[in-house]
Amino acid sequence: MTDTTIKIVSWNVNGIRACLKKGFAESVADLQPDILCLQEIKAFPDQVPYEFPDMEVFWNPAKKPGYSGTLIATKLPVRSHQLGLGIEEHDQEGRVVILEFEAFWMVTVYTPNSQNELRRLDYRTQEWDVAFLSKMKELEESKPVVFCGDLNVAHKEIDLKNPKSNRRNAGFTDEEREGFDKILEAGFLDTFREFYPDAVDEYSWWSYRGGARSRNVGWRIDYVCTSASLKPNLKDATIHQDILGSDHCPVGLELTLSN
Repeated sequence: MTDTTIKIVSWNVNGIRACLKKGFAESVADLQPDILCLQEIKAFPDQVPYEFPDMEVFWNPAKKPGYSGTLIATKLPVRSHQLGLGIEEHDQEGRVVILEFEAFWMVTVYTPNSQNELRRLDYRTQEWDVAFLSKMKELEESKPVVFCGDLNVAHKEIDLKNPKSNRRNAGFTDEEREGFDKILEAGFLDTFREFYPDAVDEYSWWSYRGGARSRNVGWRIDYVCTSASLKPNLKDATIHQDILGSDHCPVGLELTLSN
């Protein structure tokens, strides 16, 4: 029996057409992912002049043009796929792609933002978070799950530069943080913290305002999470802060699989 290491990369591109003009193709070529998960693509497939070399692509654009949307591009053979959670009220914005591989389920997610004045906080925490976690546990009944994406929450104070001043802002409310607690309590791993439990200043999103990125005033809101059963297979987790092109940077996981 031989082991193969696969590389999973997740990136909120904040508009794939805009990102293509800022080095997207070159960044993907440098990263060499086996599975590439994108969020906030803001486009339909026929609007994107990029071929995803040697990869099969599963698109889930939002119904509303220029908004939200996700995709997974993969070099691994796919057994089945699903676009969305299978719940109509949650599936209009193209926020989830689910692929079944031989050894595990792969999911990418763009969690709804709670928005200014927390207009969507109740929907996000009481409905979306509950439905998404329920779906992940349902998938896990048949094989391990890897899910990744922009979860729109900084879990702990260590996960953002200015926790005190952001206490009731979208992405750092008690309710959203408790939602991530429930993910961990359900048995999923925050893979970056598995490897680097005390790492500081490791962020994946920076506001476009005030030179936040150059000063590294950021938030870690992009994650790769796995079923606990995959813990022996985790090789390394990464945050690629040097890669530009979006207000988010890519995050990644190397996973060892037995053939």
